[in-house]
Amino acid sequence: MSTPVTRRSVLKGSLVLAFALAGSRVIGAEQGSKKMPNDLAKNRQLDAWLRIGADGVVTLKTGKVELGQGILTALGQICADELDIELSRLEIVSGSTTLSPRQGVTAGSMSTPEGGTAVRQAAAEVRSILVDMAGKQLKAPVSRLRVVDGTISDTSSGRKVTYWSLIGGRQLNREATGSVASKPVSERRYVGRSIPRRDLPPKVTGEAIFVQDHRPANLVHGRVVRVPSPGAALLEVDTASVERMPGVLKVVRDGNFLGVISAREWQAIRAAESLARAARWRELASLPVDPYAWLLAQPAQDIVIQDTPRADGSAPVRTLEASYRRPYQMHASIGPSCAVAEWDGEVLSLHSHTQSIFETTEAIAKMLGVPKEKVQGQHMNGAGCYGHNGADDAAADAALLAHALPGRAVRVQWSRQDEHTSEPYGPAMVTRVRAGVDAKGNVLDWAYELWSTSHGMRPSGDPGNLLAGQSLASPFSAPTPKNGGPPNYAADRNAIPLYAFPGQKVTTHFITQLPVRTSSHRALGAYANVFSIESFMDELAYEAHADPVEFRLRQLRDERAKAVISKAAERFGWSSWSRSPQRGRGIAFARYKNLASYCAVCLEVHVDPETHVVKVLRAVLAADAGEVVNPDGLTNQLEGGLIQSLSWSLKEAVQYDAHRILSRDWSSYPILTFSEVPPVEVEIIDRPGEPFLGAGEASQGPTPAALANAIFDATGLRVRELPMTPERLAAVRKG
Repeated sequence: MSTPVTRRSVLKGSLVLAFALAGSRVIGAEQGSKKMPNDLAKNRQLDAWLRIGADGVVTLKTGKVELGQGILTALGQICADELDIELSRLEIVSGSTTLSPRQGVTAGSMSTPEGGTAVRQAAAEVRSILVDMAGKQLKAPVSRLRVVDGTISDTSSGRKVTYWSLIGGRQLNREATGSVASKPVSERRYVGRSIPRRDLPPKVTGEAIFVQDHRPANLVHGRVVRVPSPGAALLEVDTASVERMPGVLKVVRDGNFLGVISAREWQAIRAAESLARAARWRELASLPVDPYAWLLAQPAQDIVIQDTPRADGSAPVRTLEASYRRPYQMHASIGPSCAVAEWDGEVLSLHSHTQSIFETTEAIAKMLGVPKEKVQGQHMNGAGCYGHNGADDAAADAALLAHALPGRAVRVQWSRQDEHTSEPYGPAMVTRVRAGVDAKGNVLDWAYELWSTSHGMRPSGDPGNLLAGQSLASPFSAPTPKNGGPPNYAADRNAIPLYAFPGQKVTTHFITQLPVRTSSHRALGAYANVFSIESFMDELAYEAHADPVEFRLRQLRDERAKAVISKAAERFGWSSWSRSPQRGRGIAFARYKNLASYCAVCLEVHVDPETHVVKVLRAVLAADAGEVVNPDGLTNQLEGGLIQSLSWSLKEAVQYDAHRILSRDWSSYPILTFSEVPPVEVEIIDRPGEPFLGAGEASQGPTPAALANAIFDATGLRVRELPMTPERLAAVRKG
């Protein structure tokens, strides 16, 4: 194992470029045992990944998309290193159903572990092929060849040849074999450095790179009238007066789907408002006012995902138990969803900020009744989301309206109210945990249960997962929800503790009914499960009169987990921290999905004794993400995840009554403001040469637990229901 190198959110020192001896880097016994990454195994043609142009431009093609996480920058660093080219020579094509390899959804913190590893292997193999070609042309052994920015030189004769003169503009027509080793760590020029993000300059300067800004020459504007409540049915609507409004090109009704297309955006907004007033709906009181009681009362699929009986049959000295709750929460994207679609009578072209461009276009093709190759999608930047927000549904709206008006590009922009009331939410969850402990408080038996609906209703090629598809006169039925399988799970993500408890039993109670539409919310079930586990670990430590850091360390066997906890505590100053009134500290830890990044979070809070307002004074985070591609990018992801999780944990919960969603704007669904964001310090334990570990969702789970633990330390109040609002703290104080 590589020796860890600690970074404090700073650049790795400048690396001197060491030009590797060119030629085939054949994987040895240790490397040969590594499995080809799934993304490459499913897209083995090397031409699917890379193109060497005759003009010297190298194009990397990827199915992974930029969501603000900096993935295209990281993939570019990996590719440039393996090909021995300058980053300035590299262009990247991303998220195109006609040009990119199909790599599935950009989700689950898998873009670097799977996508980055695939790019590394593909680029290494392409370099090897080109160097072999150069050796034949230069009549030189590959051991004598060196590569500098795509130019291959014979160190003996001085003769040179370039990648683009060897293959420029032509295809390799070769499949990846996985038999070529990637560069040694010492010879990597870009990986490990904080290379500036390639997506930021146009965002900072206001270039029209967001789908919300996309304006083709033949653009018209569409708006869809939303159902007033879940399950409502459109009984009747008089469209005649709306059809006569200025600029209206078409009113489209198909079952419960009701939309309008106008020449200008404001005309579409006014026409949609008129349509909404003219529509008469049948509504049902279908929403569970108490989501937690509803969850516990539903028939469930009971799945035991961990069952390890303790060999020692001695009775625990004491048994403790607690229950925790997480509400429905929104993605609450700052920019409401948008899409632009055009139907030319043969092919539908779609621009969308979906995270699943291949799967969404396939679902839309089925909805329209056309072959899947007749719907071509291109990802564009959207104004913020990690998870399944309204992007896919806006794409389906645009596709239906465009199909009804051939020859025009139809732009559908959701309103703030649309986004708040119609996006799929993160599911409400209930958890229960019970632990039997010995005389020192060590856990002997651990029993954990969770209740949840689905976290995975992305389009997945099925129009029944699209609002528009469900709304048609001949509707597509939503598929029966399923819980994701191991090792990542979905509702039960991170439900299995990483601690080495002798006896463990973890049970998922999975509910297939969906009273509120739910789907993938950043970190999925890990947010609630880590909150529950790590809050309870603090409760156990308190009862054992043990320090929370020491209590965790003594029940872990994973040395990397211990290192992350110790590093976070050291940076925070845990051992020297001075207590003062109304101030508290808390720590929490998890390894995301039990196979991705390790992350520990320490928080310091102040709780006002009169108003119960919680102020987070500072945050310290330590993480081990394996080999680090871009330290600054990784730091941004960890900081952003922590801040977003603080917003969820302090403020966010969907409000509704039996009929309607009441959280319709920012006043009824508040989020963390800039003035409430604490300073965040990040420690990264870099492990060059180790596998990449996904980090985009690593900090979401530990953050609420660290917050709850800090609040308890400050006040003695144990909050087991999210969010931890002043009203909830006051209620806990009253008992």
